[in-house]
Amino acid sequence: MKIGLYFGSFNPIHVGHLIIAEHVVYHTQMQQVWLVVSPQNPLKKSATLLNEYDRLNLVNLAIKGNEKLHATDVEFRLPKPSYTITTLAYLEEKYPQHEFFVILGSDSFLNLKNWKNYNALIKNYSFLVYQRPGFLVDKTKITDTIRYELLNAPLLDISSSFIRQQVKEKKSIRYLVPEAVLNEIENNRYYTNDLKV
Repeated sequence: MKIGLYFGSFNPIHVGHLIIAEHVVYHTQMQQVWLVVSPQNPLKKSATLLNEYDRLNLVNLAIKGNEKLHATDVEFRLPKPSYTITTLAYLEEKYPQHEFFVILGSDSFLNLKNWKNYNALIKNYSFLVYQRPGFLVDKTKITDTIRYELLNAPLLDISSSFIRQQVKEKKSIRYLVPEAVLNEIENNRYYTNDLKV
């Protein structure tokens, strides 16, 4: 099976993430997209970065009933910090029947040379790149032999940080996140000033 890996903090997951994941499933050869929830970053305040299991739960709520999308906590059990190349090697060993592709924005794609084990990454894996405003991928300037596909996924100019700020300011995030995610955030008072850490 061809599987696209969509890495992220998903803090919280929002409709922009889901639109990209769904676009990959229906406009590429991918048969599934796995949303890889990155574990807690010790450099970020715990008040702004939810516990990884809470974020994983939000992702599961967001994609419930969609058999094409799958949430994974694979990086929770790997050495920290998490490096994409390490995760890919682990998944290949555990699931040799699958072929994995990396989904990423054009901003990250243009920064690939700074990733750990860059040469091994581009030698062994293919990339599905969605365009981000201000980060145009110019094919004539890609000198390395990188296997990639540019996607014309519809993009929404929203971010997890914007959603967290909205919650903090007691403003609505309805329609920015799935209803089940909204309810979970509200019921647990996630991203509010009085968050219990």
